[in-house]
Amino acid sequence: MFEGSGILIIMKYRKLGTSEIKVSVLSLGTWQLADSGYWGRSTRGAEAVRAAIDAGINLFDSAEVYAGGKSEKALGQALGSSRDKVLIATKISSENCAPKKLRTACERSLRRLGTDRIDIYQVHWPSRKVPFSDTFEELIKLKEEGKIREIGLSNFGRKDLGSWMSGGTAVSNQLGYNLLFRAIEYEIVSACIEYGLGILAYMPLMQGILVGKWKSADKIPSSRRRTRHFSSERKGTRHGEDGKEDLTFETLQQLVEVADEIGRPLATMALAWVLARPWITSVVVGGRKPEQIERNLAAAELELAPEIIERLDTITKPLKESLGANADMWEGEVDSRIR
Repeated sequence: MFEGSGILIIMKYRKLGTSEIKVSVLSLGTWQLADSGYWGRSTRGAEAVRAAIDAGINLFDSAEVYAGGKSEKALGQALGSSRDKVLIATKISSENCAPKKLRTACERSLRRLGTDRIDIYQVHWPSRKVPFSDTFEELIKLKEEGKIREIGLSNFGRKDLGSWMSGGTAVSNQLGYNLLFRAIEYEIVSACIEYGLGILAYMPLMQGILVGKWKSADKIPSSRRRTRHFSSERKGTRHGEDGKEDLTFETLQQLVEVADEIGRPLATMALAWVLARPWITSVVVGGRKPEQIERNLAAAELELAPEIIERLDTITKPLKESLGANADMWEGEVDSRIR
């Protein structure tokens, strides 16, 4: 139970896939704790972690590639003696999916996190060089040794899920999903349901765009305008597509109007919309300051009226259809890493 700004919030928990693990409906993504080059400088990351724990958030997500491992280290340090009260999820990069590399990477993550086990060890992106069976066999060995508790996936589309699950197991799939990017609804959600996987939604605020402080593409930091929403003429993009800038900001403006109408911040409404999806297990939100944690927590107690959800679906449908079923936000259809 958490009380801030006069709002009493009782955290909700949902079972993760076929596992016995129960995770809070809001999780804390920790890339932001150490990557100042991407997210800007902050000295209050540890405070944010403590605020999240106090609020009942029990799942903390990281990856070995975040700030070259520094985010894992920062998370471990911030958790300190509270480690056994929470669940740690981190990810293995596709470059380290070969058995020997995977084992070495796992042990490095354990050291950086300052723990003897990883609760959910996720394959960050499907490897196109190492057979899934080789990766899975090594993950099973690590599980038998107690170094990981459960196997998770990330950015796996329907085809890759079928290949992985034909000879392996997993409890979750972490996927990019928000009001401005709904590609997983086409076929990946149904595949996750079919295989009994919990869905962890990342980028629910579109890296801050759904906070509503940027009114045009030119105002957004270049590192955060590399997705297929933006023109391929933008520095840092690699998708080779025209982008959907006008439609994106027309959609965003309509979302702002609905948020104003219901008297809620856009970010809170956007998170509540994701949480309202019955097939979402937990929403991974970032935060480097306690105030950001408190802002995000408000979404946990907000139940959007059915007619509001329908309006938001309708408003974002044209953008969903324009971007299509490619669930890779950063690559075009031909080079999509999510299959």
